[in-house]
Amino acid sequence: MTTAETYHVPVLLQESIDGLAIQPGGVYVDVTFGGGGHSREILRRLGPEGRLYSFDQDADAENNIVDDDRFTFVRSNFRYVRQWMRYYGVDRVDGLLADLGVSSHHFDDATRGFSFRFDAPLDMRMNKRAGQTAADILNGYSEEQLADVFYLYGELKNARRIAKTIVTARSEKTIATTGDLLSVLGIETAQADSQLSIVNSQLKKDMARLFQALRIEVNREMVVLTDLLCGARDVLGEGGRLVVITYHSLEDRLVKNMMKSGSVDGRVEQDFFGRVQSPFRPVGKVIVPDSDEQQRNPRSRSAKLRIAERVS
Repeated sequence: MTTAETYHVPVLLQESIDGLAIQPGGVYVDVTFGGGGHSREILRRLGPEGRLYSFDQDADAENNIVDDDRFTFVRSNFRYVRQWMRYYGVDRVDGLLADLGVSSHHFDDATRGFSFRFDAPLDMRMNKRAGQTAADILNGYSEEQLADVFYLYGELKNARRIAKTIVTARSEKTIATTGDLLSVLGIETAQADSQLSIVNSQLKKDMARLFQALRIEVNREMVVLTDLLCGARDVLGEGGRLVVITYHSLEDRLVKNMMKSGSVDGRVEQDFFGRVQSPFRPVGKVIVPDSDEQQRNPRSRSAKLRIAERVS
């Protein structure tokens, strides 16, 4: 059974919570609750008057809900943070934290289809109650659409060839499981302890990128992240901190742009004298996990922590 401790090992835990510069009586938002690791650390630093709102759209995360009067769990996609804060009567928050990585729980749950280690239905939805699955995309998108997804979100140079192979194969048989997909692509796997293993290291990297691309498309992660960052800009009060942990270049670029310019496209506004008019001021340098953390938690190796303060 998954516990809060094994659901997800928090990345850059102390560094990210320190970045929030928590005030004991402040109001904070953790938009990626997961196993509750970051939320619990925020609560430890809050006083009796402090408040924490934590978001997660995955029903599994509700098993980790914290029993604390200062805590409110919001079962929703974090793209709606602005609307939910208005619903709860919160005009301004003092800090917002987002850990954008996929939780250990999702990769390790053989039934969710996030990992090619298991022969499982190709689902990949963060919210199992709504939306199209990875199988829907593989069997329903046109060849051109698939190639675009693989190239834009997986940065796969052979995206067109992969797309063509999939479209040809699905005309004969529906691609329903991770095993089906690997077989279609001609990837041989070794079976061990009910898990699939790709022996070739380069193929393993390519499949990781392919699965990343599908997951991003299934969950519309770039659109959702854009909405979150714009919502964070609106709900943070002056002096409030925006703390975001990213794991790949696509999402990191959006976060970096927002923190530098106040917009996800990096468009800079200037005043009459040519001074940059941004609602944020980046705080410190980008933080990455040290070698000890990377050794303890391999999924942290690509993580980057960015911190910004709302200045206007």
